[in-house]
Amino acid sequence: MEVQGRIKMVGETQTFGSNGFRKREIVVTTEEQYPQHIMVEFVQDKTDLLNDYKEGQQVKININLRGREWVNPQGETKYFNSIQGWRIEAVQGEAGAENMPPVPPADAFEPAGDLKEEDHDDLPF
Repeated sequence: MEVQGRIKMVGETQTFGSNGFRKREIVVTTEEQYPQHIMVEFVQDKTDLLNDYKEGQQVKININLRGREWVNPQGETKYFNSIQGWRIEAVQGEAGAENMPPVPPADAFEPAGDLKEEDHDDLPF
């Protein structure tokens, strides 16, 4: 699965516990009719993948959905979901259209004047 959008926030790497578990979060805002702010976490060695990304960049993130079960001290079972990223890449969105050659205006083309009525349907199918 993947999430695509514009980076809203890139968090700092956090370290937890005595075993040095590392986590880093990124928030991506989707660009659709109802934009969503999706928080994706990168863990362990994958936290370094976010080093070269900044707010405002258009990205595509490959993700896995993770779920876990937890029993609280009162004996109630709770379920939690997380979105875990494992790859990220920059996307050239509409801003990349600047690299395309400009389209000439319609009046730059001469009208075709040598058309014959019987030649109008020369398609082979």
